[in-house]
Amino acid sequence: MIGFGFILIGVAAFFLLSRSNLNTNSGELSLRPAKLNQPAPQLSLQNMEGKVVSLADYHGQVVLVNNWATWCPPCRAEMPVLETYYQTHRQKGFVILAIEAGDPPEEVNAFVQRYGLSFPVLLDPEGRALVAFRNQALPNTYVIDRQGRIRLAWTGPVDHKALETYLTPLLEE
Repeated sequence: MIGFGFILIGVAAFFLLSRSNLNTNSGELSLRPAKLNQPAPQLSLQNMEGKVVSLADYHGQVVLVNNWATWCPPCRAEMPVLETYYQTHRQKGFVILAIEAGDPPEEVNAFVQRYGLSFPVLLDPEGRALVAFRNQALPNTYVIDRQGRIRLAWTGPVDHKALETYLTPLLEE
């Protein structure tokens, strides 16, 4: 009985600690991002048209970098959320750079068409972005401010509430 009690206390503690990282307003769960203040990495990759694009090309804009893969279920689940947020906020000097982690370009193109993505998609066959951001988990998301500093980071999928709560205020800076 005492052992069972300790197990129940452990489970309850786990859920309480887990919930401390979640925002449960309005009944929707959303992970809080890590708040950072460090320079964005120097990174250049090809877009879907074969043009080399650099993070530095977007200096002066708020940039959401999303590392993802076509085979990744949480990546697929968050793409409609990212597209909706982008459509709502792109006129505010905001861009999403979706960096696909290594799938063949024709698969990436089919994915982009199927999901109706309108933000830039970059190809990363060698995983350079995963190394540059020091995060091999997919998906992962970083928000770079107008001065080129990483301000927010998520590992795992993001939802609309998290973007509105944590990213939207940066668009007003």
